[in-house]
Amino acid sequence: MAGGIREWPKDERPREKMLKRGASGLSDAELLALIIRSGDPVTGQSAIDLGRQLISRFGGNLRELAGADIAEITAIKGVGLAKAAGLKAAFALANRFQGRKLEHLDRFTSPRQVFDYFHHEFRDSRKEYFLALLLDGKNRITRRVQISEGSLNQSLVHPREVFSPAVRESAAAVILVHNHPTGDPAPSSEDIAITRRLREAGELMGIRVLDHIIVGDGEYLSFVERGLL
Repeated sequence: MAGGIREWPKDERPREKMLKRGASGLSDAELLALIIRSGDPVTGQSAIDLGRQLISRFGGNLRELAGADIAEITAIKGVGLAKAAGLKAAFALANRFQGRKLEHLDRFTSPRQVFDYFHHEFRDSRKEYFLALLLDGKNRITRRVQISEGSLNQSLVHPREVFSPAVRESAAAVILVHNHPTGDPAPSSEDIAITRRLREAGELMGIRVLDHIIVGDGEYLSFVERGLL
């Protein structure tokens, strides 16, 4: 069994390495060890050992680990609720940090820019989310509204759910955004039907639907760029 990290030479301990070399000098397992903080006294595994197990359990992919739920993480011996909660909190903070860009962004000027922003939020999601970005007369983002959570259908994504907040906020236009957990951004027949219905409703209300962007894994589809809107 591996000895505890406190028994290691100081230069090899994750905390000391971090202080001396910075985060870039640490492996993924060592960074996880700093979040986990302690090993498993029952098996004698160090925090780094647990970090390696976590990475191995989720296919060597931190994104898979970030998307795992508490039960999946605590299934690893030595990783209890406190450690799992700490990991989920760290990944949540990372996502929120990416989200801060929207607060300082006057407007999205291209579908790619929308994708770059939301890809960080949605890439590890196992659920489908549908959002509406509300814009003022100068196409500046005034608010984001979550319309639905789960598989898309026309009962969940109803025009009133999209345009009621748009009317309240005096929005001039909206951008529709949703993710495909499969990673493939190709639109389904339901996606196309919903978009057409929302565009027609917007025309009647004087609120333009500027685009509908589907976020996949490393790629996106813009209805405007594909000539579907």
